[in-house]
Amino acid sequence: MSATRILAVLIKEFTQLTRDRLTYALILAMPIVQLLLFGYAINNDPHHLPTAVLVQDHGTFARSTLGALEHSDYFDIVETARTPADLDRAIALGRVQFAITIPADFTRRVVRGDHAQILIEADASDPAATGSAIAALAALPQEALKHDLTGALVARTSAAPPFEVVIHRRYNPEAITAYNIVPGLLGIILSMTLVMMTSLGVTREYERGTMESLLATPVRPLEVMIGKLAPYVLVGLIQTAFILVLARLLFGVPMTGGWLPLSAGILLFILGSLALGFLVSTVARNQLQAMQMSFFYMLPSILLSGFMFPFRGMPEWAQIIGSLIPVTHFLRIVRGALLKGLGFADLWPSLAALAVFVLVVVSLAMVRYRTTLD
Repeated sequence: MSATRILAVLIKEFTQLTRDRLTYALILAMPIVQLLLFGYAINNDPHHLPTAVLVQDHGTFARSTLGALEHSDYFDIVETARTPADLDRAIALGRVQFAITIPADFTRRVVRGDHAQILIEADASDPAATGSAIAALAALPQEALKHDLTGALVARTSAAPPFEVVIHRRYNPEAITAYNIVPGLLGIILSMTLVMMTSLGVTREYERGTMESLLATPVRPLEVMIGKLAPYVLVGLIQTAFILVLARLLFGVPMTGGWLPLSAGILLFILGSLALGFLVSTVARNQLQAMQMSFFYMLPSILLSGFMFPFRGMPEWAQIIGSLIPVTHFLRIVRGALLKGLGFADLWPSLAALAVFVLVVVSLAMVRYRTTLD
């Protein structure tokens, strides 16, 4: 053993650290990002879920029932519908998580003890987002009217609850987790494979020196990008076909329609993922850095997109960050098309977000590629 030789190796390693700052910055940043996301952003028990109401009875009992719902902290009434069609559209487009209907004869039936009911519809395409709120509804009939049923009406609560809550789980009535997870896997798998494959493939050429020959040719940056990414578009389409077929055959995922917007969303997402991989390759100096940067992109894509954890369960700042991630909009397209049968008119905001992402990433990649020509 020689302390001098050990010191020489030690100095060499510290010198290497100063030359590869990006790699070690990512290594240090990764646990910090994980700590912040898991500690502050992830929440499996979402509260204050947006709720729409259709109130056809404006009596005291109806107001007390709505007040008890909001007081539970699980429901935030953000929209008042005028017709059942408005209520249906609000929950179909994902503007609200719950839709509540109080019928016109609610007060009369409560007073008479004539089996009064209210209807609560839940967007159960993500069972984790609605499970706790639905469980909290069990105590609503006993708690909502306990201060209103006085005098002769006290007898209405002795034998049975004053009213019944009818729960309708829409899009996933059996609360099957696979209906939500399997379509979401399409976005995660495409991101993981296409971003990483492209970034590693281009970076590999820099390491081997074959990129120098390509840079010496009159081929323009956009032509290089198109030529290199075109084969991976086919790979992405094949992956998509396999996942959708297996999702239907193995897990019975419902496919209610929306194939045209789904196809447009898939194509935009594939192009955006490949362009992002190309952009990563212009920043990374070697394949290790390309892989680390790809994983750094995948972490928030998995945690903040609504794939694993309810999107509405995250704090507002995390939802803002999640809305900037393309996987979030792609998951809305996939789940909206397959589970709800939504069309272009309903999914255009998410499609537009993916189109903007493609344009921005392609532009940045072209700027970075021209920098590498100098």
